[in-house]
This record gives sequence, structure tokens and C-alpha cells, in this order.
Amino acid sequence: MNDTKTERPFDAVSSAREVMRLALIGSLATLDAQGRPYASLVTTATTIAGEPILLLSKLAVHTQNLDRDPRASLLLVGPGGETGDPLAGARVSLTGTVARDDDDHLERRFLARHPEAAGYAGFADFAFYRFTVDSGHLVAGFGRIVDIPAADLLVDVEKGLAETESGAVSHMNEDHADALRLYATQLLGLGDGPWRAVGLDPLGLDMLCGTTPARLDFPAPVTNGGDLRSTLATLARKARSDAA
Repeated sequence: MNDTKTERPFDAVSSAREVMRLALIGSLATLDAQGRPYASLVTTATTIAGEPILLLSKLAVHTQNLDRDPRASLLLVGPGGETGDPLAGARVSLTGTVARDDDDHLERRFLARHPEAAGYAGFADFAFYRFTVDSGHLVAGFGRIVDIPAADLLVDVEKGLAETESGAVSHMNEDHADALRLYATQLLGLGDGPWRAVGLDPLGLDMLCGTTPARLDFPAPVTNGGDLRSTLATLARKARSDAA
């Protein structure tokens, strides 16, 4: 997280969205056959709109629970505070329903964030699932506890940007790896390394270096490929200027 974010006034919606975009794992709570809560660890990604994506095996207890009752809750935790206290970071508890979704968009975005999953994602018992969010509950510190409706957590995506996203991510990774590293080191204050883009949306660019996620917010929302190219070029120029 860059320094400018910590200086801004608290924004519950932005904080919750950031946790949802950055989280690589979460705790999924489902209901067993007796109606008792059952929690399990899952890896997560997001759709371009911000809905969580899960890769689940039909052999897993949580998947069998969801087949009976799709209602679920998902706890996502942001980076911890400087004190090392795990409760110092922001976290979001989402409530909603989970259902299988064979849209290629889910597979692409999940595997971009979790490339190791490519080794088993094609197994017959595995499938991708979309978490349809009903509401969210953000805890981001003392006095920063807010209930947020799904309409505020998710972002509207124009068709032009949705169609551009996959190609733009590939283009950044193949031709502009230097810019991605500068985004991370100069604009976000993160360590150097083989940073790569894993997704983008109207509000920002998601990146990953090993198991370290990062989120670069855009100065203004983008709605199409032209806006996106202009925004990424402007950010690259700023990063190069800061590095000089």
C-alpha cells in the first residue's frame, strides 16, 4: 500500500474493495447437512466487477454443503499493520451465495492470480464458482466498522473495457514488464522483483510478485481501451520521473 493512501481520509468502500482485490486466501463458511456452520480455507480471486472467484472440488465438504444450500460467508483479510498484530489489518466479511460458473473470464482471472492451480484446475472434480455478494461488513480499526451493500462493493464495467482487459494484461506482461516494476517500486513503495499484471478493472491494476499482491489505483475511472492506454502511459511516465 502506498504512502498516499495512508494519508487520505478513511473511505470504507475503498478500503473494503481493496481488501477484496488484494486477498489471495479467505475463510469460507458454509452450512452442513445439520445446518451447522462449517469453515474452510480457500484461495480467491475476483471478477473484473469485484465478485470473489473460488476454485472448488466437488469432493470437498464445503462444495457438498453448497450443493445443498448455496448461502455462504467469506472472510477476506488485508495486509496486517506495522505492529505485526494480525487484527490491525482491515478485513471484510461477505455474505451471499455461491454457484458454479463456467465463464472463461473466471478461469482466466483466477489462474492469473494462482498459476499453481493450473496443475489441477482441469481435473474433472474441480470447477470455478462465483460468490454473488449480498452485503459486506468491514472492520478496519477502532471506530471503523461499517456495513456496506453489494452495490457499493462492486463496480460497473463497460463492455469495451471488459473486452479489452485480457489483451491489456497480456500486453503489459509481455511488453511492459519494466513499467510494472516501476509502478510497484516508485508509485507503491514496494520491493523490486518480477512484478506482473494479473487483472485490471475500471478503478485500478492488480499485480503480483511471487505471493505478494499489490493494487495500483487509477487517478480516475477508465471505461474503455483508449482511457486505459492513456492512464497506464501517464502512470508509467510518473513512475519513471520519480525514479530519475
